[in-house]
Amino acid sequence: MRKMSKNNTRWQTRITMIMVMMTINRVVKAADTNDVFSPCTDAKIQRKDGFTFGLAFSTKESFFLDNVQLSPCDSRLALSAKLAQLALFRPKIDEMSLLTVNATLASGGYMVAFAGRKYAARSQPVMVIDPNNMLITSFTLVLEFQKGILNNLYWKNFGCDSCPQDFVCIDGKECAIPSAKCSNIGGPVDCNLGIQIAFSGTDKNFESLNSWYEVSNLRRHSLHGLYSNVRDTINQFTQPL
Repeated sequence: MRKMSKNNTRWQTRITMIMVMMTINRVVKAADTNDVFSPCTDAKIQRKDGFTFGLAFSTKESFFLDNVQLSPCDSRLALSAKLAQLALFRPKIDEMSLLTVNATLASGGYMVAFAGRKYAARSQPVMVIDPNNMLITSFTLVLEFQKGILNNLYWKNFGCDSCPQDFVCIDGKECAIPSAKCSNIGGPVDCNLGIQIAFSGTDKNFESLNSWYEVSNLRRHSLHGLYSNVRDTINQFTQPL
């Protein structure tokens, strides 16, 4: 049996530790029947369950072995040795969610969404920072299920119809901001990533998952703007006296 390297062990241990923390902090609800909390374990879900998936941040090449893209759960990628960063989330199935990620995790330039072991679903690597240090902060991720099993994860692009102030359109596809304007390095703009989550396909009871259609009607910028407004309002009430 091939021994796992120390770096790979640390990567797997990190996933396990986050999974345990999520379990401890979970508010148990009767509607959630999914007791799988690791993004590297297969789950079969129904509507209103929680579902755990991961985001891995690294260089684009880090996600490939011999020109084949592997799941970040695959130890052959040795992502820990490549200083990849990891974030885990557990949104509720078929409810629209907006997740936030600290922009400092995106230093590798690309991110991949992933979940599962046997089916090893993973998205295509999506660019977060381009070679000119332009940072893309708004994303839409669709999780597609077939009979309750995750079949695919894919990123949806809405173009540059309504880029916020200080943002510019790159390649006619994405709104991006110069990283020099981000607050984490002294600039005026909060550049944390906003990832809108939606679901499609069917659950294990053959019920349709429809939140993707709602997202496609709202478009990503409306929800991201709503989140920003709520966050700013909360910040106003949490300033120290």
